[in-house]
Amino acid sequence: MDTLITAGRVLPRPSSPVRDGAVLVRDGVIVAAGPRAEVLPLAAPDASRRDFPTGTALAGLFNVHVHLAFDASREMLAHFHAGSLLDGARSRLSSMLRSGVTTVRDLGDRDHLGAAVRRSFSGEAAPRLLVSGPPITVPDGHCHFFGGAVASDSEIRALIDENAAAGADVIKVMASGGQITEGGADMWESQFSARELAVVVSHAATHGLPVAAHAHGADAIEAAVEAGVSTIEHCSFLTGPRSFDRRDAVASKMAAAGISACSTSSRNWRVIVEKLGDDVAQAMYGRLPWLEEHGVRLLSGTDAGLPGSVFGDPVGALELYEWLGFSRRRILEIATCDSAAGLGLTSVTGCLEPGLAADVLVVEGDPLASLSALRNPLLVLAQGREA
Repeated sequence: MDTLITAGRVLPRPSSPVRDGAVLVRDGVIVAAGPRAEVLPLAAPDASRRDFPTGTALAGLFNVHVHLAFDASREMLAHFHAGSLLDGARSRLSSMLRSGVTTVRDLGDRDHLGAAVRRSFSGEAAPRLLVSGPPITVPDGHCHFFGGAVASDSEIRALIDENAAAGADVIKVMASGGQITEGGADMWESQFSARELAVVVSHAATHGLPVAAHAHGADAIEAAVEAGVSTIEHCSFLTGPRSFDRRDAVASKMAAAGISACSTSSRNWRVIVEKLGDDVAQAMYGRLPWLEEHGVRLLSGTDAGLPGSVFGDPVGALELYEWLGFSRRRILEIATCDSAAGLGLTSVTGCLEPGLAADVLVVEGDPLASLSALRNPLLVLAQGREA
């Protein structure tokens, strides 16, 4: 059965808006997207028709850094340790779909929860879910409670083998400390050497898997880039509690190697600006336009699941980029086609083009005029299935 979506605007890509457009979907795949007059003749006579005269159709959004095991409350760790997590994780993934997110990457869970969530949605509408399984960390290190602590090269390889066998799409390594693990390394401190990170990357490659490196510290970022990871999560360039060292040579190497950066900033950024003031906030978040200037691909991810980092508000996070001076076109590219490229999914999704998965978001209004339009989904399709 064909589904024909017509809308006041269609964004095959954010850089190429089409007025009075249409998208034709068949068997979960996009057949055509463009001017209505060109797409309509391609639809079957009995096509299901959905018309949104004041809406905009665009590719579904990405969130490339979430933790479905966490519930975004202040008590998230207590709840995490309390018992079964599957039902809550399913609910959180569904809320993301309703908000317009059609591709999700979970970067840390316990007992391969993400893979179980993915299996549980077989045949149902849900975002495409990429999972890492338990992240690689050091004994008592950042997020050791996920069960991924290792103390040798052989243990690194064994955990990668285990995660791959359980269905991991990416290997996650905690290259630096973090802020939710008591007694572990500080955020700016490294947990692994460049040599150990190279072991992670080389062994992940034997399974055909990329590596995502959690790295706040400038030294950890540099070591991860040297090792050849695929994405740097957080990418804060911290050297102390409120000190930063943005290393031009490292950013240039990231750009040249195609290593992407995910800011992992949620809608909490507004609270941080109010609490720390504009100067400190600019020092913290100013890395994003700086990375952009160096040609580093930016990915859209929110660390959803941490306190206040909710699953159903992608727009609140994207508004950070507008505060930093990014155009709305660039913000939509980061949230769609750029994130697809960073995850190696350009041949699968990320824009509205023939042959790609029918991950389609229709919103009321025009997100190129106001990002707030993204808060008003009218239709969400994930691989052709309606939310």
